[in-house]
Amino acid sequence: MENQERNFSSKREWAQVPREPIVMSTVDNLRILYEDNHIIAVNKRNSDIIQSDISGDPVLCDVVKNYVRYKYNKPGLAFIGTVHRLDRPVSGVVLYARTTKALNRLNNQFKYREVHKTYWAVVKGMPPEKEGHVLNYLWKDERQNKTFSFDAPAENRKESELNYKVIGQGDNYTFIEIYPKTGRHHQIRATLASLGCPIKGDIKYGSRRTNDNASIHLHARKIEFMHPTKKIPICIVSPPPEDVLWDEFLRLSFEYGGN
Repeated sequence: MENQERNFSSKREWAQVPREPIVMSTVDNLRILYEDNHIIAVNKRNSDIIQSDISGDPVLCDVVKNYVRYKYNKPGLAFIGTVHRLDRPVSGVVLYARTTKALNRLNNQFKYREVHKTYWAVVKGMPPEKEGHVLNYLWKDERQNKTFSFDAPAENRKESELNYKVIGQGDNYTFIEIYPKTGRHHQIRATLASLGCPIKGDIKYGSRRTNDNASIHLHARKIEFMHPTKKIPICIVSPPPEDVLWDEFLRLSFEYGGN
């Protein structure tokens, strides 16, 4: 198969028509980060979708199913269970279960907050502190598909919690590492915006302009969990997209002593 390029000229899910060709994952270009008999992790492109939307584009789970089917010559579709999700314009590591046993056990790890995730974000502005802990309360507007952050609890607001650390700062952008403790709708995007630090390209949450490829500069960098059957700790790290700002983030992270 050839790389799948889309112009999305009639797709309402994009804030505007992307100015660059959009490449989605296929069986041939799928980027595998880890694979064994019970789990598989892929590096999601920021054009891939985790669950179906109005675009009608293929979901990443089905691409992974076909990859497993062709690689192992399985009759029919292989079992692939979705464990967690990333927003469409976000890149990074996505973990899937290859067996029902693995799916159930991983779901429990997420339920009891035993999975640790690290995100990278390139933002405009600087948060109030270089290292911080944020406890806020998020309300989702279903009509706008947008989350709003509040300091106090109230009806229909969900408690949200994360830690962050500023890794470095350039002439125009700040590079932040985020460690979410909860997994709310648009949690990182809404929380950083509430700190006066909208993510580059994220016009829904305050960025002045979109990125040419309709992405936002938010990347699921790392996921750490206990293997569902081997009972050993697993750490999967995902390379960010090819981009001068992500290259700078990598350089700063290595200098900082991170991953």
